[in-house]
Amino acid sequence: MGWTKPEGAFAAALERQTQGRLALLVAIEESTYFGHCKVVWRSAYPGFRECGIPEIQDLNVRPDCRQRGIGSALLDAAEGRIAEHSDFAGIGFGLYADYGAAQRLYVKRGYLPDGRGLHYGAEPAAAGESYRVDDNLVLYLLKRL
Repeated sequence: MGWTKPEGAFAAALERQTQGRLALLVAIEESTYFGHCKVVWRSAYPGFRECGIPEIQDLNVRPDCRQRGIGSALLDAAEGRIAEHSDFAGIGFGLYADYGAAQRLYVKRGYLPDGRGLHYGAEPAAAGESYRVDDNLVLYLLKRL
């Protein structure tokens, strides 16, 4: 992907899946990994957690496999799982250029800002404050399924 996951990240996700805390969706064809995403049933983001809205997280597609519909297929599968439990799906994205493809994809798929503004981690960003532009500076979106 151009970056590494911490050692044990997938093992931890599988354990959380076994516990019923998330669904790990993996795009594989003939033993070749193309990408993955997670559906987190109880989001850490208060805007989703308080309303019982599951959150799609960590959508990743190998750079050499992009523009082939894999990300959309993973989102279709995630939204299908969520629709069995909720009328809404939540998702968040970072605000710098590395997230540009995801930002466009989510908007094209009908995700809209949830109206709570930017967050740094799970905390609302306050007007007049400075925040580091990294993976923790997030805008959260909702989609009615």
